Amino acid sequence: MGAIAFTRNYTDHSNETGYQFEFHCDKCGNGYRSTFHASALGVGAKLAKGLGSLFGGHNLWAAGQASEYMKDGLRGAAWDKAFQAAIEEIRPKFHQCTRCGHWVCPEVCWNEQRQLCEGCAPNLAEEAAAQQAQIAAQQVGDKLRQVDQVAGFDPTAEMVSSCPHCKSPLVAGAKFCAGCGKPVGGGAAKAFCTGCGTQMPPGARFCSGCGQATG
Repeated sequence: MGAIAFTRNYTDHSNETGYQFEFHCDKCGNGYRSTFHASALGVGAKLAKGLGSLFGGHNLWAAGQASEYMKDGLRGAAWDKAFQAAIEEIRPKFHQCTRCGHWVCPEVCWNEQRQLCEGCAPNLAEEAAAQQAQIAAQQVGDKLRQVDQVAGFDPTAEMVSSCPHCKSPLVAGAKFCAGCGKPVGGGAAKAFCTGCGTQMPPGARFCSGCGQATG
């Protein structure tokens, strides 16, 4: 058998019962699977094993081993013949780019106007749409960066993640809790112990200076 062309991008799905191959587009990866062709050798091997099972014992092992040896001895030529047939079946479904040599699917990755793959000759309408969308996204970001997105936010205020009174989650810089309405963080009035004058942390029940109860 002569040399086999069109062999770079494929997956072999053959098994002991027959041959099948899947060929992929070099650009997008999609492709086509060839028609499954049963292997007479594989069927013969199964028959040999089946006959061996009728007799059991040593005959079962011998039949199985014979079938494996038979497949190993003839697999090369049979595989090549099946592969060549699969290539002839699938080749018309791809176009080969004369510039880069890639085989691509005509539906997605082929520029019909230029007669080249889209990797070598991009579709200008698709490129324009993609570039326009990318530029628009960049401009949205530029405009957003020009606007103060955190007006009223005090970076020097003490930040807490949840309300010290009701434990509700807080947004950054919140001065009052949305759950209970009480002041929190930097917006809360500072509390001091009436016994010793020590500043009390939010939610404290006892003074850390003298131990006096706050309530």
